Amino acid sequence: MPACIFCRIARHEAPADVLYEDEQIMAFRDRAPKAPVHLLVIPRKHICNLADLQPHDESLIAHIMMKLPQIARLSGLDNGFRTVTNTGRGGRQEVYHLHFHILGGGKLPVM
Repeated sequence: MPACIFCRIARHEAPADVLYEDEQIMAFRDRAPKAPVHLLVIPRKHICNLADLQPHDESLIAHIMMKLPQIARLSGLDNGFRTVTNTGRGGRQEVYHLHFHILGGGKLPVM
């Protein structure tokens, strides 16, 4: 989607403080952090959210899940981290491109 900010970041058409990238995903620092370390992990492929995953996305979502701990460690989160994804309006999703938040580096509020 040409207007999607995360698609533009994935294509290197919009700036981001990128921590990790490979052929399928990208991780970058959130511009409005909610924790001392706040990263966003996105697939390069545009998928609106978890509710829009299709059977052919299985290997992509597995790749993301396997990379989340590695990306967290790259940012110094050796003592643990929180992973969050918001789905749809009721889930308070703001950018409609599937993304996972990695939060840590301090005392996080109880959920």
